Amino acid sequence: MYSNVYFKNKGLDMNRLKKVLIFLSIFICTINVSFADEKIVIDAKSAMMVETNTGRIIYEKNSMERVYPASTTKIVTAIVVIENCEMDDMVTVSEKAISNIPVAYVVAPLYVGEEISVRDLLYALMLKSANDAAYVLAEHVGGSTEGFSEMMNNKMNELGCRDSNFVNPNGIHDDNHYTTAHDMYVISNYAMKNETFRKIVATTEYTLPATNKHEAEDRVMKNTNSMILPESSYYNKNVVGIKTGTTTQAKNCLVSMIERDGLNFLTVVLGAETANSKFESTKKLFDFGYENYTLTKIHGKGDVIQTIEVKGATDETKNLNLIIDRDITVINNKAIKVDAIIPSIEIIEGIKAPININDEIGTVKYRVDDIEYEAKLLAQNTVEEKTYFIQMISIGISCMVISIVLLNKKKRR
Repeated sequence: MYSNVYFKNKGLDMNRLKKVLIFLSIFICTINVSFADEKIVIDAKSAMMVETNTGRIIYEKNSMERVYPASTTKIVTAIVVIENCEMDDMVTVSEKAISNIPVAYVVAPLYVGEEISVRDLLYALMLKSANDAAYVLAEHVGGSTEGFSEMMNNKMNELGCRDSNFVNPNGIHDDNHYTTAHDMYVISNYAMKNETFRKIVATTEYTLPATNKHEAEDRVMKNTNSMILPESSYYNKNVVGIKTGTTTQAKNCLVSMIERDGLNFLTVVLGAETANSKFESTKKLFDFGYENYTLTKIHGKGDVIQTIEVKGATDETKNLNLIIDRDITVINNKAIKVDAIIPSIEIIEGIKAPININDEIGTVKYRVDDIEYEAKLLAQNTVEEKTYFIQMISIGISCMVISIVLLNKKKRR
């Protein structure tokens, strides 16, 4: 490992070197994205795939273009509901909530006056994609469809999504109801960090309990995401959710997430022509991600990164090892030689003795595929200050001893 001082001593201009390294990183990243675009041919109007641990964008296709989300809208609905009420809250189904659903749209079904929990409604919403459950939840949490839609849009704005607008909780078509692949990634990634949400979308099947209006336990909510169904040809045991969507205008949509070998890929596929192609396109993206990317551990917590000489320290402690305060693990294209990447090391100015063990001394940064990874550099051991006062006393005592010896010799003569 080398510090900036090393390069200066070798006669290299650090500013010029940094510019070259940044250019190379951008160039490599551009090659990778272009390579992905050329290699993967998917059926989608817009799409995106991101490694969620690092935020590394693996694939994009018209990711900022406004499109209709269909029932992937319910991802937003579910997380807003989860964050604003209790799962055991009981809800009474109103006539208004279930009377305005167009013919042929999926329903649980629910009944006027039925008393049912928020939990059961969420399973109906996210597994079977029940549109009546969406309206009932919207009324319960937002007071009305309009009030709940405002809550949805506020949540999106809070997360920095500026190209989305929702006018209903289920994605039933409206020209003013739209999103982007990028925004859908942001809200989905956020939602998947909620344990309640994760549990629901990873469930393959859920049966609604008997209620005051429906005595039989025969309403089975089966997940529409074939990638988590063992009997499906698209099944993948590593897929953990999350939501499908289909309307005539939006065509076929799928947001899905896979976790394997430390890499977590979240994909958004919007506007696929056929029901099957949204799964096929997602599979292609997952396969590409695992075939071409890997996690590389550059350093482990406690590794010695550099040794420096501390000013004002005793001879015994002046050579100080700097250790890293955490693991640095990067996601990288397998074609990149990570061990050849030169880190940027910065030492805090004016460092001098004394220094305590684990004091922060500086930082180390790695840039891989245009993503920066940073960690602190800590003192591995204590550095003691050289005490000049004690040295002067020692010298004085030595001089006195010498003087006394010389004086005694003189007297004897």
